[in-house]
Amino acid sequence: MTPYGKMTPAERAEEYARVSAEYAQKKALGLKLNMARGKPGKEQLDLVNGLFDVMKTPEDFVSGGVDVRNYGEMSGLASARQLFAEILDCKPQQVFVGGNSSLQLMYDTVSKAYTHGLLHSERPWCKEEKIKWLCPAPGYDRHFKVTESFGFELIAIPMTAEGPDMDAVEAAIADPAVKGMWNVPKYSNPDGVIYSAETIRRIASMKPAAPDFLLMWDNAYCVHEFEGEYVPFPDILSECAKYGNADMVFEFASTSKVTLPGAGISCFACSEANMAYMEKLLTAQVISFDKVNQQRHVLYLKDKAHTLELMRRHATVLGPKFRCVLDTLDREIAPLEIASWQRPKGGYFVSLNALPGTARRVWELCRDAGVTLTGAGATFPYGKDPADSNLRIAPSYPPVEELEQAIDVLCVCLKLAALEKLGV
Repeated sequence: MTPYGKMTPAERAEEYARVSAEYAQKKALGLKLNMARGKPGKEQLDLVNGLFDVMKTPEDFVSGGVDVRNYGEMSGLASARQLFAEILDCKPQQVFVGGNSSLQLMYDTVSKAYTHGLLHSERPWCKEEKIKWLCPAPGYDRHFKVTESFGFELIAIPMTAEGPDMDAVEAAIADPAVKGMWNVPKYSNPDGVIYSAETIRRIASMKPAAPDFLLMWDNAYCVHEFEGEYVPFPDILSECAKYGNADMVFEFASTSKVTLPGAGISCFACSEANMAYMEKLLTAQVISFDKVNQQRHVLYLKDKAHTLELMRRHATVLGPKFRCVLDTLDREIAPLEIASWQRPKGGYFVSLNALPGTARRVWELCRDAGVTLTGAGATFPYGKDPADSNLRIAPSYPPVEELEQAIDVLCVCLKLAALEKLGV
């Protein structure tokens, strides 16, 4: 294949006619395929049906002398706190176990800072004249929406192969109005980047001008390899404490893509001083989360080793789906030099950079051909990608045979949009 940029105008016109005809054929199929969100597929959900069979006897409803059906244990069952502590490599007393949604815990943490302030706040954030937030981008749209909903000015921080551009971060935190930063440190959403040791060191040792700077550490994919062996990861709580920043960080995780997204358990982990402060605020809000579900997960997942074994079974489902996407892009798009993409070994997304100025057009063409993608621009604050280039592909939900159809359509749309941009 000749790269589109090296074709003569006549060659591009001929290619445009061919691709347009192929697009018309795809559109006529009347497809309804979805690659928009990182949802586990049915085969993955079926892997964990045993979760519903682990509580059968009266003894199964008791954990450490606590009847899990009753009120109490606001911070979560001791056994559930231990399970997450082992997975995150922190201390059980640093873990608070909630319901099924880590996003809810993230929202609540920002909300409490806004209404009450954090441990080191001079005043609640709602009393500040201006509040700003750092958003590594491409990043997770739901993170951005949380801080946007509280009126923060969102500041995009470029992502690199080693994590956020730390020169940009360190320059930004000199402003006391900058109150925090989002992070997905392992298999970042959507680039699939693992933060390097040096990036983590620079983050943990930051000295922000705001005394209540909040490092939001969403370790959503901490055990989510689909290729290769499990990659150990530093305990961010210990790293921050090493540099005198023990109270700067809140870490989040969940079983959403380990067991059941709609019926899992989640947690935040923080310093013991932050835990005491948050428990005091939470006492006015909750009596306890669903301890029956916490117990069910403890009995089913058991420990980190058993959890990793389950994740290896997830990998046998996810691996072929990611290879389907990447192999097709390698075959159909790479020789044309009209897009680039990451090659993640874990997480839930492929981050694709189309020819600048074409992402929205690619999204529209896919939509009209029956393939739903995450909205163009969604991976940037306010949904505005300055290069109009990034598209997030979520291969996990469709069966492989549907995924093959969807990625074929995407490739045709990438070609069509590129040819339109280059001129035909």
